[in-house]
Amino acid sequence: MSRHVSKHRVLRPAVCLGAAILVALVADPVRAQTAPAADHPPPDDTPSIKIGMTLFADYTFTQQPEQKDSDGNAVKFNAFNVTRSYINVAGNISHIVAFRITPDITREAGTGSSLNGSLAFRIKYAFAQFNLDDWMWKGSWARFGIQQTPLVDYIEGIYRYRFQGTIFPEREGYLSSSDAGASFRTLFPGNYGEIHVGIYNGENYNKPEANSQKAVQVRGTVRPLAMQPLLRGLRVNVFYDADNYVKNGPRRRGIFDVTFEHKHVNAGFDYMGTTDQPTVTKPAVDGAGWSVWVTPRTTKGFEALLRYDSFRPDTGADGRRKRTIAGIAYWFPHQGNVSAALLLDYEQLEFSSFVPEQPRQERIAVHGLVAF
Repeated sequence: MSRHVSKHRVLRPAVCLGAAILVALVADPVRAQTAPAADHPPPDDTPSIKIGMTLFADYTFTQQPEQKDSDGNAVKFNAFNVTRSYINVAGNISHIVAFRITPDITREAGTGSSLNGSLAFRIKYAFAQFNLDDWMWKGSWARFGIQQTPLVDYIEGIYRYRFQGTIFPEREGYLSSSDAGASFRTLFPGNYGEIHVGIYNGENYNKPEANSQKAVQVRGTVRPLAMQPLLRGLRVNVFYDADNYVKNGPRRRGIFDVTFEHKHVNAGFDYMGTTDQPTVTKPAVDGAGWSVWVTPRTTKGFEALLRYDSFRPDTGADGRRKRTIAGIAYWFPHQGNVSAALLLDYEQLEFSSFVPEQPRQERIAVHGLVAF
């Protein structure tokens, strides 16, 4: 028997199949274009919007230094404060396009302003987010607008005590949690880490751009033991901020950070190096320091906060700032993405070998947090 197969016998089924597809398209073109595969349900493109809030409030008693009142009496300053009051408006236009707008209420402290001393409205976050899950690993996105910078918001999610005070790099005045710019984040497969990189004005969210210089910030995070149940919470982070005050006037921040998360304790260590040269007519100043913190907790909602910071703003001098924080907190039971806590803490700030000499600061405070 001949093994030769006619070309017409091969082509005829293909022609018939093509004709059938063409007929289906002509008969119902919309359905033919939009009908999903049977095993892949279509993504949810229903527009949605969510409203949330964040409130930080405290009562702070300053033990040292004493202050003078209007009659010259020595007094120990104390005050009730609201340090953060956010209204969070977030939502999705589709499964690809999302947004967030967060107004912030803050105390106006500008001299000469009719609003001096008043609570003023400003924007903390206002950005569009483009989710890239259709093309990259889940959790990848690009953002444009006033948004979180790569390091501060990420560490705050582990530290959890922003309502007591900012994390080490921000407390020393070298980073901000938000700035205007564009950024991109992508995750590594298997939950082994992520990369977040962005270009920003570099002047922080509360100031306009001052010149043509831009800040490039990048954070790389590695979770080396992601598959080990006991040590999966260990993460190593490297962060770098390359910016300039003016042309050839560097503003640099390099940070190495190790964090650990567990149901009974969170902990972290930070090392930061800085270089600042606001004008090329003066030499650059290098700074360096470190911070360590731990938050052991029970299953009943009680948690301790222990933290120590040490920083030399000029490594060419002996001056060093040393901060000690110790407190006890209670985190209220909750359901879902809600947080509520009370914290009683003591904070001490010492200025070692500064010229001129600066007085030691001591505060006792009660802090409250409500967020949903």
